[in-house]
Amino acid sequence: MQQNQLLYLSREDVVKTGVTMVDIIDSLEIAFREKGEGNTEMPPKPGIHPGGDDNFIHAMPAYIPALKSAGIKWVSAFVDNLKRGIPYINGLVILNDVATGLPLSVMDGVWMTGMRTGAATALSARYLARPDSSIAGILGCGIQGRTNLEALSVLFPIKRVTVYDKNMAAARAYADEMGPRLNVTVEVVENPRQAVSGCDIVVTAGPLLKKPHATIKAGWLDEGAFASLVDFDSYWHPDAMGEVTKFCTDDTAQIRHYQTLGYFEQIPPIHADLGELVTGRKAGRETAAEITMTANLGLAIDDMAVAPLIYKQAKARGIGTLLPL
Repeated sequence: MQQNQLLYLSREDVVKTGVTMVDIIDSLEIAFREKGEGNTEMPPKPGIHPGGDDNFIHAMPAYIPALKSAGIKWVSAFVDNLKRGIPYINGLVILNDVATGLPLSVMDGVWMTGMRTGAATALSARYLARPDSSIAGILGCGIQGRTNLEALSVLFPIKRVTVYDKNMAAARAYADEMGPRLNVTVEVVENPRQAVSGCDIVVTAGPLLKKPHATIKAGWLDEGAFASLVDFDSYWHPDAMGEVTKFCTDDTAQIRHYQTLGYFEQIPPIHADLGELVTGRKAGRETAAEITMTANLGLAIDDMAVAPLIYKQAKARGIGTLLPL
């Protein structure tokens, strides 16, 4: 009897596969088109909260028939991790064979989480931001601040970036890295408003908080701007969100689920989810003056859109370690 094996991919292995942001955005668009057509399977993610409500560990299963992808991510986010010198977000992904159910691979989920989250912002922006958007504001200069800007730079002619972080050293390190890397001008600003006003696209990428600090106030976003709330509504005052023309999300069912847990207590009516935008069931941006916003929660289909790309490249290039089941 043949022994079944799975491929273990460390964080270094995952990065070595060479999967690009362009690849990930393209795969996410397929996944969200499938979602909009009702072809995906993705239950709301259950979670536990060791050490308090702002820490979480979530189980995220999904199945995308068009990509022959099924599996689960077990992901954590602990607010004090940066003080410990470890990433805020950590996780593992299991990719299963859709024909047999056998696990094909266990892979690190940290790089994937950062990249697919940025890709989801860019995909949302494709439908909600002005195509000529060239000025971005980034609040939060960690992994998500980096990957979101990288993804936006794939789809938009980003030329100038204003960045804010309460840790000014982190903001300066971000500017030193991302400016040359993406060939953009990056300016470190001293207060949050300077990273919001005057920008075409704004991304808030701080920790996820059940009780928002609501730093961004009404009147800060310019006419015609698009904002991506990577940190849920943590950065946003309800009055600021109330100014938007269209408030969207990546999954309406999951945002409603989060509301039962005490998140998103004062958000505007939901115009559309990303699957509806991709399939054209709901309109995206219709005028240059609209203020648009998405609160993407981070979905299991994001991960299951990326995991097969990584697995295929790893197999083709002989990357990783085979382990017996």
